[in-house]
Amino acid sequence: MKRLILSGILLSVFILHIGATLHLEDFLNRKEVKEVRVLESESNFDRILEVMIEQPVDHRNPDGETFNQRVYISHIDPSKPVVLITAGYDAKYYYTSEITTRLGCNQVMVEHRFFGRSQPHENDYAFLDTWQAASDHHRIVELFKELYPGKWISTGISKGGQSVIYHSFYYPGDVDVRVPYVAPLNFSVEDERIFSFLDQVSQAGDRRKVKRFQKMALKHQERYLPAFQEFSDAKGYTYEIAGGVEKAYEYCVLEYSFAFWQWGYVPSKEIPGAFARPKEVIEHMNRVAGFDYFADRFIMEYRPFFYQAFTEIGYYGYDLDEFKGYLHHVDNPIFTFALPADANVTFNASLSPEVEQYLSSEGDNFIYIYGEYDTWSATAVTHTGTTNSKIFVKEEGSHRTRINNMPESQKQEVYRTLDLFLK
Repeated sequence: MKRLILSGILLSVFILHIGATLHLEDFLNRKEVKEVRVLESESNFDRILEVMIEQPVDHRNPDGETFNQRVYISHIDPSKPVVLITAGYDAKYYYTSEITTRLGCNQVMVEHRFFGRSQPHENDYAFLDTWQAASDHHRIVELFKELYPGKWISTGISKGGQSVIYHSFYYPGDVDVRVPYVAPLNFSVEDERIFSFLDQVSQAGDRRKVKRFQKMALKHQERYLPAFQEFSDAKGYTYEIAGGVEKAYEYCVLEYSFAFWQWGYVPSKEIPGAFARPKEVIEHMNRVAGFDYFADRFIMEYRPFFYQAFTEIGYYGYDLDEFKGYLHHVDNPIFTFALPADANVTFNASLSPEVEQYLSSEGDNFIYIYGEYDTWSATAVTHTGTTNSKIFVKEEGSHRTRINNMPESQKQEVYRTLDLFLK
């Protein structure tokens, strides 16, 4: 999408030509709005704007250091509802939520602090926690409710879905409906429910094919390593942070089963066997469990995520029992290598149980979306307690599960629930 940076004069001209949006003009003139760009896009919106909103680095010290947080405004009508997308990561790629499209309403999409363009100057991870991020979202809701006073729906995918949950936990009165997609609620940095899930998912024959491939790739790794190195060189991947190319290769093989079920890109019948060429094996493994996940470039870009995983939101590791005879480099199945060397990391084990208690006793108007075969469903929200919230699981669905790719009857039930919660 082509972007046009507006000067103050051009912005005034732009607003004069859309005189019906005086509320938007008032908002864009607020002191908290530090930058405005128009995104050119064919859509049903009057305008899609990228703005930078000034936020406190520490919401406990609102008069202290600030940073600018990237927000996309998809504006159609102040009288209509607004969908709040919590991106969870960077928001360098704008998108329109399927909920926004269905409701024909406004949308506000927020980049997560410490990602993309939304980074404090010092990048002090002490201010990267779920409360600070939820406070970003709370402040944005407060600001934007002057522009959009109607119903609010918060939504997000994966870590963005987790952000929906945390925002509601800390600020339960901010929005009217919450729709987290494929959002895990992990209880440790190596949540062992993942292991049980991988031992039971789908059919036994499919699970055996996945495990057989992993053992083959590890047992004969000297055969496949040159092709792995060649592929990585072509992509510009280096693996110093993970511990070198041989260690990264073993991590990629261990990751294979998690990613195979998480994404569902490849049917089990297409898993290569022992007679496949090394290049074919490597290309298949990358398609299932992208090698970039362990590459230096990716880890450096997503270090804020790994910090959050090891302090509050939890993560997963690998069950090494069946592979110990084939592993020559990996002895620690936890992603601690991805953390900054000087990071002060202590996991807050009390947060997730508190969140779970809130969701089951007070968390009304949640619509949880999950995929049955998605590995992250191992740590999904599994009960709604005494609330009116509902959980929808797409049969054989993956981490790519969305409302619009659900079976028609299930999709209609989700939207009926949404309409009911919006009344």
